[in-house]
Amino acid sequence: MSLKSNVFAALAAIALATPVLAQEIHVLDTYARSASPMAKTGAAFMLIENIGDADDRLIGAASPAAHKVELHTHIEEGGVMKMVHVEEGFAIPAGETLVLQRGGAHVMMMGLTESFEQGKIVPLTLVFEKSGEIVVDVPVDLDRKPGASHGKGHGTGN
Repeated sequence: MSLKSNVFAALAAIALATPVLAQEIHVLDTYARSASPMAKTGAAFMLIENIGDADDRLIGAASPAAHKVELHTHIEEGGVMKMVHVEEGFAIPAGETLVLQRGGAHVMMMGLTESFEQGKIVPLTLVFEKSGEIVVDVPVDLDRKPGASHGKGHGTGN
């Protein structure tokens, strides 16, 4: 073996022995819905727990179920609620839970590639500043009432 091969093998062994520091993100209680079977938009809701020791941030999302996916929230302007794209994403402090819920922060899917039918599974990739990408399967639940099962967490933060 050449010196170059020995150096490469030693570096590879070190890399394999070095622990990878991963952010501890858990995605729970996911569901998606659209206003009607013919709707061109839909949204996904969930709880995102950061059980790690470092803050993180949800900075993006993607899905083959939509042409465009953005992080959105609602704000009040002149007494009217308005949905807005949150380009900087949502902070998830260490030990906290981000609640994505109807009427608040959520993942907005625009230009749906197929209708959201009850029980269908929508693949969704969540992109985090430190934790990278996490892929989740999100069930479509058209019957779920607002706020159901989202009883914990600190709100939407951002």
